[in-house]
Amino acid sequence: MTELSNPQPVAPPRNQWLDVWDQFKTHRGALWGGIIFVIIIAGVYLGPLIWRVDPQFLPQGRDFINLRDMRPIWVGLFDSSAKVSWAHPLGTDNLGRDTLARLMMGGRVSIAVGLTAMLLALFLGTLVGVVAGYVRKMDGPLMRLTDLFLALPLLPLILVASLLFREPLSASFGPEGGVFILIVVLIGITSWMPTARIVRGDVLALKEREFVLAAQSIGTSGSKLIMRHVLPNVLSPIMVSATLGIASAIITESALSFLGFGFPPDFPTWGRLLNDGVDRVVSFPERSILPGIMISLTVLSVNYLGDGLRDALDPRIRGR
Repeated sequence: MTELSNPQPVAPPRNQWLDVWDQFKTHRGALWGGIIFVIIIAGVYLGPLIWRVDPQFLPQGRDFINLRDMRPIWVGLFDSSAKVSWAHPLGTDNLGRDTLARLMMGGRVSIAVGLTAMLLALFLGTLVGVVAGYVRKMDGPLMRLTDLFLALPLLPLILVASLLFREPLSASFGPEGGVFILIVVLIGITSWMPTARIVRGDVLALKEREFVLAAQSIGTSGSKLIMRHVLPNVLSPIMVSATLGIASAIITESALSFLGFGFPPDFPTWGRLLNDGVDRVVSFPERSILPGIMISLTVLSVNYLGDGLRDALDPRIRGR
């Protein structure tokens, strides 16, 4: 009787996201990847508030002769004849523009392209995957469309589309805005297929689960069932696809800019900086090494971050 009259308080259930965090922080690669990615984001977006050098500034006259072709500070430690200055710690290019400022500006453009293209690819892939998995009649046509896109040679297709639509979009939205829209759309519509396949497989499994069948039995409409029961349960693979999609989009944008099909020559991205440094890579190797390191660090950190999220969001291996 005493136990019934004085029941013991029941502890509230543990938040699921705390379990996800506990699993994520055990993955050292993912933890360091997340830290490095946050540092890169902060550097390219908040760095210009501290380093206020104009990346597009072109010195004139004697200043042009004094400022062009400066080397990074560390080169001066090994070569006393190198032209270095603490006013330009990473050196300048052949036109006298500050390399550090151009790296930060190029990072903003490359990461913005990666994030925006990833969002477009996730939207298309999730839409196709959910419809194909939930609506049986649409499964065959949508999956054959996915197979068709997977069979296309994507890089040549992107290069041809870039040549065809660059001028009309540049005339409508400006040189930078038109190319940004073009690259984002091209990358987005050519990289949604893995997400669609993953989401379709999860939806096919989910729609046979008891809670979905129970919702159908009480007359829940298809749209509400998808929004309330199906989509929340496929967020885990979508989030993993998002991290991997950012890396893929950054690599594709860098490849396009390196090949000369990206942004205009006077508008820096990491791929464009790589392209600009190729002609004088023997004399000034840092002009290719620095943007290459930034691309590699960003892609590697995002890949590790996605690997850790995949492990943390999978309840079957959580806690191992």
